[in-house]
Amino acid sequence: MISYRRHTLANGLTVVANRDRLSKLAAVNLLYRVGARNEEPERTGFAHLFEHLMFRGTRRIPDFDRPVQLASGDNNAFTNNDYTDYYITLPVNNVETAFWLESDRMTGLDISEHTLALEKRVVVEEFRQRYLNQPYGDQSMLLRALAYRKHPYRWATIGRTPEHIERATLGDVRSFYRRWYRPSNAILSFSGDLDEERIFELAEKWFGDIADTEATATVPLPVEPEQLEARRSEVERDVPATALSIAFHMGDRTSTGFFAGDLVSDLLAGGDSGRLVRRLVRERRLFASANAYVTGDVDPGLFVFTGQLLPTTTEEQAEEAIWQEIGLLKNEPVPERESEKVKNKFEANTLYGELNVMNKALNLGFYEMLGDLSLLNRETALYRLIDAGAILDFSRTTFRQENSNTLIYRKTDR
Repeated sequence: MISYRRHTLANGLTVVANRDRLSKLAAVNLLYRVGARNEEPERTGFAHLFEHLMFRGTRRIPDFDRPVQLASGDNNAFTNNDYTDYYITLPVNNVETAFWLESDRMTGLDISEHTLALEKRVVVEEFRQRYLNQPYGDQSMLLRALAYRKHPYRWATIGRTPEHIERATLGDVRSFYRRWYRPSNAILSFSGDLDEERIFELAEKWFGDIADTEATATVPLPVEPEQLEARRSEVERDVPATALSIAFHMGDRTSTGFFAGDLVSDLLAGGDSGRLVRRLVRERRLFASANAYVTGDVDPGLFVFTGQLLPTTTEEQAEEAIWQEIGLLKNEPVPERESEKVKNKFEANTLYGELNVMNKALNLGFYEMLGDLSLLNRETALYRLIDAGAILDFSRTTFRQENSNTLIYRKTDR
């Protein structure tokens, strides 16, 4: 159980604080409600590009990392389809350094033609190395494009193509900054041995005078229409082995179905005892590796089966094996002992995560962003309520042929 208090500044900045009396370290997390889902189809990759630019320094602090290091701290960031997150861990006595730095770059970022050109090259090179020139690099991108027709989840955080980043202008980037990097679009979360009132005072001191820029009217995101027929795509790549992926649409992150789906993914692929590894890798020797996971997106996401075939396995055998496992989930109640093992592991991981101030700060920001902060402390109980009937219902509702998206990522014969 994570205790917390919540406060909103006059400019709209949300502050969530947890006092951890046992930790010598503190974590300051700043989440902005902007990710790849907020981009335009012909101008993608901006959220990720901007994450890079945020470390290029401000007009007052040209080197962001230096003050963090002098305060004996560490910092990093990440971007996904739903939000962008910046975090700093440092000794609790130096925590005000983090407030100073984050408040400064919320408004004072030094974006010039030079810094933009540098980061554009870095991001484009990352795109090519990780997604275009690496074995299986574009597999998830192809699967997203197959499964989604309308929703911006159809492209990855890196973007649809490097050309979108290459064409980004200084005006484009500055406009993106003004639109999304403002107090009312941000969540400041903290965990460490400081009283919550002190955190609210520091937030007021360093962020309170920042004016909230007028929000641009946002167009509602397109709703992904219900999938009514199976989709299929086959590509050839220079990879070591053919890979198979089958994705199914499922509920959003706060839906009842999400928790059942997450539990099912752990039943299938929660370590060496998971059904896919045990049956399809070790016993039947059809796959070199097999996995199942939920994307966990804020809006309705995907449940994905994936695996790399052994040379002796045909594509037809691999697909049939996955559908056989799906058939068991849809028709045979999962034994209580099997599901209890997964629930115990989830609860243990949750409790272990609560020992770390960084995890707590990240989770406080994430659940506040979801719009249900109390869910942070209710999830374990929700998982406990999932029984064999709920797993059957989820499987029958989700794992339907007409809701499937199959990608054959075929090894070339060359």
